[in-house]
Amino acid sequence: MGEVTETRTESLVFAVNGQKFELYNVDPSTTLLEFLRSQTPFKSVKLSCGEGGCGACVVLLSKYDPVIDQVEDFTVNSCLTLLCSVNGCSITTAEGVGNSKDGFHPIQKRFAGFHASQCGFCTPGMCVSLFSALVNADKTNRPEPRRGFSKLTVSEAEKSIAGNLCRCTGYRPIADACKSFAADVDMEDLGLNSFWKNGESDEVKLSRLPSYNHNNASSNFPEFLKKELKAGANLASKGYHWYSPVSLEQLQSLLQGVEENDETSMKIVVGNTGTGYYKELVGYERYIDLKYVPELSTIRKDQSGVEIGAAVTISKAIKALKEENDYDPHRGKMVFEKIADHMEKIASAFIRNSGSVGGNLIMAQRKQFPSDMATILLSVGTLVNIMTGQKHEELSLEDFLGMPPLHPKSVLLSIKIPCWVSRKKDVSSESDTKLLFETYRAAPRPLGNALSYLNAAFLAEVSAFSDSTRIVLNNCWLAFGAYGTKHAIRARKVEEFLAGKMLGASVLYEAIKILETIIVPEDGTSSPAYRSSLAVGFLFEFLSPLVDTPPEISNGCLNGYNTTEGLMDSKLKQNYDQFGETKPPTLLLSAKQVIHSSKEYHPVGEPIQKTGATIQASGEAVYVDDIPSPSNCLHGAFIYSTEPLARVKGIKFKYGSLPNGVTGIISVKDIPGKNVGSVTGLGEEPLYADEVAQCAGDRIAFVVADTQKYADLAANLAVVDYDKENLKPPILSVEEAVERCSFLEVPPFLYPEQVGNFSEGMAEADHEILSAKLKLGSQYYFYMETQTALAVPDEDNCIVVYSSTQSPEYTHDTIAKCLGLPGHNVRLITRRVGGGFGGKALKSIPVATACAVAAYKLQRPVRMYLNRKTDMIMAGGRHPMKITYSVGFKSNGKITALKLDILIDAGIYPDVSAIMPEHMVGTLRKYDWGALSFDIKLCKTNLPSRSAMRAPGEIQASFITEAIIEHVASTLSLDVDSVRTINLHTYNSLGLFYKNHAGEPLEYTLPSIWDKLATSSSFYHRTEMIKQFNRTHKWRKRGISRVPTVHEVGMRPTPGKVSILKDGTIVVEVGGVELGQGLWTKVKQMTAYGLSLVQCGGTEELVEKVRVIQADTLSLIQGGMTAGSTTSEASCEAVKLCCNVLVERLTALKERLLEQMKSIDWETLILQAHMTSVNLSASSLYIPAISSISYLNYGAAISEVEINLLTGETTTLRTDIIYDCGQSLNPAVDLGQIEGAYVQGIGFFMLEEYPTNSDGLVTANGTWSYKVPTVDTIPKQFNVEILNSGHHQNRVLSSKASGEPPLTLAVSVHCATMAAIKEARKQVISWSGQKESDSALQLEVPATMPVVKERCGLDSIQKFLQWTIVNTIGTK
Repeated sequence: MGEVTETRTESLVFAVNGQKFELYNVDPSTTLLEFLRSQTPFKSVKLSCGEGGCGACVVLLSKYDPVIDQVEDFTVNSCLTLLCSVNGCSITTAEGVGNSKDGFHPIQKRFAGFHASQCGFCTPGMCVSLFSALVNADKTNRPEPRRGFSKLTVSEAEKSIAGNLCRCTGYRPIADACKSFAADVDMEDLGLNSFWKNGESDEVKLSRLPSYNHNNASSNFPEFLKKELKAGANLASKGYHWYSPVSLEQLQSLLQGVEENDETSMKIVVGNTGTGYYKELVGYERYIDLKYVPELSTIRKDQSGVEIGAAVTISKAIKALKEENDYDPHRGKMVFEKIADHMEKIASAFIRNSGSVGGNLIMAQRKQFPSDMATILLSVGTLVNIMTGQKHEELSLEDFLGMPPLHPKSVLLSIKIPCWVSRKKDVSSESDTKLLFETYRAAPRPLGNALSYLNAAFLAEVSAFSDSTRIVLNNCWLAFGAYGTKHAIRARKVEEFLAGKMLGASVLYEAIKILETIIVPEDGTSSPAYRSSLAVGFLFEFLSPLVDTPPEISNGCLNGYNTTEGLMDSKLKQNYDQFGETKPPTLLLSAKQVIHSSKEYHPVGEPIQKTGATIQASGEAVYVDDIPSPSNCLHGAFIYSTEPLARVKGIKFKYGSLPNGVTGIISVKDIPGKNVGSVTGLGEEPLYADEVAQCAGDRIAFVVADTQKYADLAANLAVVDYDKENLKPPILSVEEAVERCSFLEVPPFLYPEQVGNFSEGMAEADHEILSAKLKLGSQYYFYMETQTALAVPDEDNCIVVYSSTQSPEYTHDTIAKCLGLPGHNVRLITRRVGGGFGGKALKSIPVATACAVAAYKLQRPVRMYLNRKTDMIMAGGRHPMKITYSVGFKSNGKITALKLDILIDAGIYPDVSAIMPEHMVGTLRKYDWGALSFDIKLCKTNLPSRSAMRAPGEIQASFITEAIIEHVASTLSLDVDSVRTINLHTYNSLGLFYKNHAGEPLEYTLPSIWDKLATSSSFYHRTEMIKQFNRTHKWRKRGISRVPTVHEVGMRPTPGKVSILKDGTIVVEVGGVELGQGLWTKVKQMTAYGLSLVQCGGTEELVEKVRVIQADTLSLIQGGMTAGSTTSEASCEAVKLCCNVLVERLTALKERLLEQMKSIDWETLILQAHMTSVNLSASSLYIPAISSISYLNYGAAISEVEINLLTGETTTLRTDIIYDCGQSLNPAVDLGQIEGAYVQGIGFFMLEEYPTNSDGLVTANGTWSYKVPTVDTIPKQFNVEILNSGHHQNRVLSSKASGEPPLTLAVSVHCATMAAIKEARKQVISWSGQKESDSALQLEVPATMPVVKERCGLDSIQKFLQWTIVNTIGTK
């Protein structure tokens, strides 16, 4: 094969955190993440999505350029980066940024101090992203920043983590930690932290921040690597080869050896980011790295344009396009800069840093990838250069995209973006023409990291008509893509129609009619009508400023300009005013937090930082998958059903024999005990399907292999043989379940009581709404750490299992039953969980049990880390439901009776679905309905069993209540806020609806919260301002909404154990598990307070002596489940009971010792206690009294949103929350819970779609299709006040829960969106001259962009233009 193949195999040399690695035999398919996690001690790089979509695996990659003696630093996804591609590079992980041994970096200290880490799984990736931003900003020649700051700007700081996902915090504290480094930050804008108190001067604040010296910002490229520099490695391992050609000739030689029609023979690589989208099920024989071929990695610029090599990364292309050049500022420069701006929204920074321009276009050409780049480059006449053998060919990008898929032996060498030159020769002078260029994309996230529903780019040359008041469009190039088409296209018919036309409303209307016939998504594309309407909207936005409109319509602001330039500037300014800033340069997040800390129970009540936050930031915190694999360890993966109800006849594998590295398959026949995957008091679920798979996603078998990669590949290659003969059709909807009487039972003690008499209430009503319907879908947990477990066989027929679970006790019991072992032979250990949200309450149990069964059978350690796709398919998620309601109400909006029929889709197994009616009704009672009647059924369907998800049933009920209130207000044409207010509970009605749980009158704080929030947020004034805004803006509308929450929670029995060691340090065990909710932190504070009651010297700082240790089911029993928002306070009470016992024992000793000495300190007291054999360990089981077993939480939120009528995009401009935490055990922890829950609620109401195919198999199975909130989708202004409502006799030190209730307040965003939509609809109705009623208008959940645009009117632009044409004729 020529020169390259004859080269001897070389070594791969690189560094990780300064440590040298030299490898000779490397499987070329090995990713950097696999190597780091399996071959090094550095576990901060986390696998979360495996697609480059979450940022948990981000590392800093540094390359040295000896020619200019400079180091280039940039982030990459280690889950996609192939190990062989890092030859000569230095890798920095979070441990390399800072660690407990060498000292934490200021980034890590500030993340901890700003309370920016909860579960901590995402935190190392966040820290590395910010570290990269600091390193690169401080290399610039910007002015010297103030002492303690970097050269980073606030905007850059916020954007530095735009591609990183967090499911816990709500992002606000993370943004603050990042902004604390920015040179232009206002210290007043930085939120609650553990460094300073409100009111202190900036000087004092700065002195207390962990110091940062920007001169020391460096990735510290190792000197030894500079001597190892070479072009690239040529490696071989077990028949696989990695080639790094350094010339086109070598590349041509390699390509000639490609086997025809052999898809697995060769893979061309630059950044390997394409595998994040197109998953690879098999390896390749040869990998060819293009990065070292000069022609492919060069950028050339001249007056004719910019030529970019195909292997140039997107980030480098952006930088080159933004650099100052001698181009005509009105033409080439402007085009290049806007292309660069748009390219910054492609994926995320760490993908752009390694993904190449050519790779993106090749995916678009060969695989129909919905590329943004292809569209924007198509609009400017881009050329492509292709090499096939010795032949070089230059094509237009349009021809390239339209041709058959590029042959494997062909390579894209470069692209050429021309510097635009005027094509119009017959205008009087060059100055009378103007070039316009704009790019557009509609995507779920403003800053990228999401595929577009549709993208577009338009280039046009215009000139002024002779009277200088009207515009002629000389010619234009209109490109559209990503809308459900094979590739980006030019709308040539529209271009031809518009060429030479004087722009007016009728011309634009005709152009749009033509466009509608062109932009037609292919069958199977989601939201096809929406995508077509986007094309219309973008063309309208581009051309409408140029349209000549009569003064009556345009407010007369376009006359009096003598040049195209002046006229255009005026019209474009009007465009800005009407459409708003469509490409925001910065997030500009702001926030205010009001908390009330307390010294009464020091240190309880103080906002101390979360336990373990710094080691979470450095990546040293150990999660289950970070535990080093024991020797001889195997890895497992589930084989699951893709059919909803089918007999399993057998399992085979594609390509015949057992895949590489596979040891065997475990199935139901290998279970030594009972076939159970989870066991609770509410029911059981089998571990594996026994003959018949009951649903798509049902576990069939467990494949065991040498590595997790081999296990996952084998599971993907499994082919299940199904048989459906003599089986009834599956039940796939609640309607079918009702028809076939398929229900799960709700125990009578869990079914709530009705309130009042519905018939009497309806008789009192002046109006009624009968049999209105609502529908709600599901939501996926998206914990950053997927389900994982490690099972290790032990001596004497025992087994130790490490599980990421919220329910160690239930997991322990299930494993024992499944293995047929006595309980004392099983030990279940859980240290921390990387996010749970209810998804690791029961759904984690089968994962641990499967590992235990395999380990027990094979007598080898077995572990599993579910890949994100499998996790999403099996998770079940939140309960979907269908609701029918009838409501009676007075003319003033006071509701007198409500009846609800609710069909809940529970899936195939019981799980915890039986709690749903009680949870739902707890929230449904939040308004005084007069009478409340309901019939709630749990429908058993052939779908994965639904499980508890944060605020299970309650968030759905919050939507139902507000939808009913909205419907009543709309029917009566009343202000919806007044209807909410009139239906709030009085204390008397609260007692009627909640009976014994209502508490004392002073505890009912909702009315005062309701009024206080209106005042503190200027609610009424802003409502008037919004009305004014809506009157003056056609294409943007705003809405505002205030909603309450009344949320019932219950306490459960919880154990605790406190032991004091000889040196005075304290070890605590509790039944609760640390999920990120700050349970350990609150328990530490309570322990310190409880033991301080002994009243001796040195107890003020006891909190530093306390360590809470992992849950161990053989050490502390009866741990139950960590769920329901109250485990932290119950654990605190259990610990307090232990401390009371210990204090009693120590006080007797102290009093004897004080007879001999004047004073005694803690250490002396404990040493004496040891010497005199005082029992320094105490256990307890807290059992809540009847009077305190259940209580109500109160809060309210106001949200203001703005919707874009052209795209359906909703921006949450501001949210204000007041939430009653009683006397908070830790206001910083509770604040994090409130913000995080609220943002997760925004995901449910606005973003997260969890669809399935017709068989019930989940189709949104990764970060490409499932969109959780990101830093650019949270409220721009986020204000939270934690109300300290004083003493509550029956609470734990007067505290109240914060984990779940705030989630329900996110319905305020949905309601505000509905208000904005109604304003939009009024406007559209006025244009069409019709009279329509919106009283029955519903807004689906989630209210995604397609939903919002559809509700505003997909044809709003057409109606506006028709109205404009009519009015134009009328003015002539």
